[in-house]
Amino acid sequence: MQIHHLLFDPSDDGEGTGSWEAMASVRGAQLPEVMQEVRAVLAWAETHSPGPRGPLDEGGVWDADEQVHADGEWTTVTLTLTGPWAWGEALVAHFAPAD
Repeated sequence: MQIHHLLFDPSDDGEGTGSWEAMASVRGAQLPEVMQEVRAVLAWAETHSPGPRGPLDEGGVWDADEQVHADGEWTTVTLTLTGPWAWGEALVAHFAPAD
């Protein structure tokens, strides 16, 4: 599955851990498509888990945070993933559009 709405912005801490914030802002009719993309990304993350999920400072190897904010006709969905750099880059590559 390719993602069409979520746009990933990576950030590397320089020590092998990264964060990937994916965001989409859509009108209500497109929200189900965005949420399907969020579910697909989270399913891939779980299936290819590099270790236990949870806050990194509490022993987790990776974690995810999902936020949904409605403002009038628009809804913004933000999905933030943290974990090992190679794992996150593999996730982004998996969902990248084919050239």
